Amino acid sequence: MDFLSAEKRAAELRDILNYHSRKYYVEDNPEIDDYEYDMLQRELVSIEKEYPQLITADSPTQRVGGSADGLFEPVVHAVPLESLQDAFSYDEVRAFDARVSELFADTVYVVEPKIDGLSVALEYENGLLVRASTRGDGNVGEDVTANIRTIRSVPLRIDTHLEMLEVRGEVYMPKAVFAKLVEKQELNGEKPFKNPRNAAAGSLRQKNPAITAERELDIFVFNIQRSSETGITEHAASIDFLASLGFKTVPFYNTFSDIDGVIGELERIGSERSGLSFDIDGAVIKVNSFSRREALGSTSKFPKWALAYKYPPEEKQTVLRDVEVNVGRTGVLTPTAVLEPVFIAGSTVSRATLHNQDFINQKGIRIGDTVTIRKAGDIIPEVIRVEAHAENSEPYTLPQACPSCGARVVREADEAAVRCVNPECPSQLLRILIHFCSRDAMDIEGLGEAVLEKLVNEGFITKPSDIYKLTAEQIMSMEGFKEKSSSNILAAVEKSKENDFSRLIFALGIRHVGQKAGKLLADRFIDMDSLVNADFESVKGIDGFGEIMAQSVVDYFSLEQSRAEIDELRALGVNMKTDKVIVDKRFEGKTFVLTGTLPTYTRAQASEIIESFGGKTASSVSKKTDYVLAGEEAGSKLVKAQSLGVSIISEEEFREMIL
Repeated sequence: MDFLSAEKRAAELRDILNYHSRKYYVEDNPEIDDYEYDMLQRELVSIEKEYPQLITADSPTQRVGGSADGLFEPVVHAVPLESLQDAFSYDEVRAFDARVSELFADTVYVVEPKIDGLSVALEYENGLLVRASTRGDGNVGEDVTANIRTIRSVPLRIDTHLEMLEVRGEVYMPKAVFAKLVEKQELNGEKPFKNPRNAAAGSLRQKNPAITAERELDIFVFNIQRSSETGITEHAASIDFLASLGFKTVPFYNTFSDIDGVIGELERIGSERSGLSFDIDGAVIKVNSFSRREALGSTSKFPKWALAYKYPPEEKQTVLRDVEVNVGRTGVLTPTAVLEPVFIAGSTVSRATLHNQDFINQKGIRIGDTVTIRKAGDIIPEVIRVEAHAENSEPYTLPQACPSCGARVVREADEAAVRCVNPECPSQLLRILIHFCSRDAMDIEGLGEAVLEKLVNEGFITKPSDIYKLTAEQIMSMEGFKEKSSSNILAAVEKSKENDFSRLIFALGIRHVGQKAGKLLADRFIDMDSLVNADFESVKGIDGFGEIMAQSVVDYFSLEQSRAEIDELRALGVNMKTDKVIVDKRFEGKTFVLTGTLPTYTRAQASEIIESFGGKTASSVSKKTDYVLAGEEAGSKLVKAQSLGVSIISEEEFREMIL
């Protein structure tokens, strides 16, 4: 395709993709299926790859890009993003109306849901999104433009004659997405977010926009902060105007000319909030007229023309009949209260999380207790207090042996969780297998989560070593697999046997041992026998290891199940020793920190070169750092290196060092 044809087609594709993106993410009314959309997107990617000069800021391909490594630049808000005064009773709502009525007796109010998320401002110049920022303290926020661009319902360009438009919205995480995220965090052994609001805030403030994109955030826009002349004089009209520009506005609003109608709407929203697909913590009452808002003004803290009515969390009493202990995919023993069923916040609840032993001790929870429960964020049931102990009840203690496999459980000094560390524990199997096959571990292409789950369900895999016993007949017996896909998987399995020893160490999933720690262990102990028999002091003596990491390694290899699995992997031909021989030790004893984007090397490639010459890399800058290898858009690490007087080198200087 010649340049002129490519330019024309790229413009067409941008318009088509932006149209269908709006239909899907904003209007919830898709006109094409996902596959068709993906094919159009792929075509545009191909054109932009051939002609990079055709890439535009509002191209759908630029949703994830750039870096937020300089976390995060301050933004002074031209118009403050004010917070609202809270009300917790209808008397306070009536008092608000009385204050407004002192100036205006016939006021029209707008009532809309108060989305429980993170408030942001979006700035557009001549229709193009140029900056997005968090609320911060209302006067100064943080620049989160790169991450906001990943939210599909945020238009990168709007069709408007306005030279300038700034809108305010609430970034949130849908309840269904939150539930999936918590499940994934538990699978990966991460501490799960407590509620959707915390999840949204944590997801929006990621250094890597690609992670934000994975979190499936959404937004409701509800206010014009400032703009060129629009001629709009009322809030309700402004919401309709924003919707016409392609913004995803608050899902519903209603206007009322008297306070009784407002209170009736508050009751309606409160009764229906548990059925919403997003979390709300109240409803907002606003004076509709902009001129009246200006006349009413603001206090030093809040506007006088708006009020946030907060719904109290619904609480119910019930009886805790039993405690069930489940073993999560990371080995954590999770106690769950079995309750006398009770209807609360829109559904019947018969179970509630008890978190861990510390939580049980703090609340004084015993089987048979009368307890009060509520739903955290209107989603997750939890016990908030004990009302009365049952007669002759005793304090509850988690079991000392794993309920799933019977192995001993441990509680590490820095954790509240009690954990089973048996690598063959059935409850942990899928998580262990996913990690074992992952790219940075044994890198077995074709064995992703979905395929592994099928293999486990069929009973073909009960531990990692079973991967190396898979047969073509087993794989092809599963729906969707034929000879070609089967041979590809088996070839990837066979290839993984030759991986570096450090990959196997990381793949074993030893608690606290990441990819870098796996390399350090492989460099220190050379083969598996040396590592299995290493004592605490010799592991702790590795530069970069602390007591907790060292004890975790020793504990893992002290288990009979761990040693048996390693023996089986060895018998199946998996490499158990390092082939790494460092001849040139020019970087021995030197520590490098990498930051920014290098012109030609990836960070992984640069790290590998450094380690091949006997050096090591670190993730943070300290007085012990010898060199900071800095590329474009280097952020806070570069600033810290300058303040500490650490040597800063470019890729060109790095090349000279390795010649």
